[in-house]
Amino acid sequence: MTSKQRAYLKGLAMTMDPIFQIGKASLTPEIIDAVREAIDKRELIKISVLKNCFDDPKELAQILAERTRSEVVQVIGKKIVLFKQAKEDSKITLP
Repeated sequence: MTSKQRAYLKGLAMTMDPIFQIGKASLTPEIIDAVREAIDKRELIKISVLKNCFDDPKELAQILAERTRSEVVQVIGKKIVLFKQAKEDSKITLP
């Protein structure tokens, strides 16, 4: 992903609300499955890491990206943005 594409996706993600929250249980198989399903449908998702989760958000983002075959767009504070290009009928066209 180029820096121009990453900047474009960051701009789209700014207006989004997080659709998942990771709490003290951290990454469970259920969370990973739900994120995989959501990212396949939406392409771009935002995840919030709650204060009671003691894991590093950057590490969580990397693990989620590997397990969902997506890319980390950004991690700011306790917010994670992931992107996965749809194979067909893509809603987001990258510059």
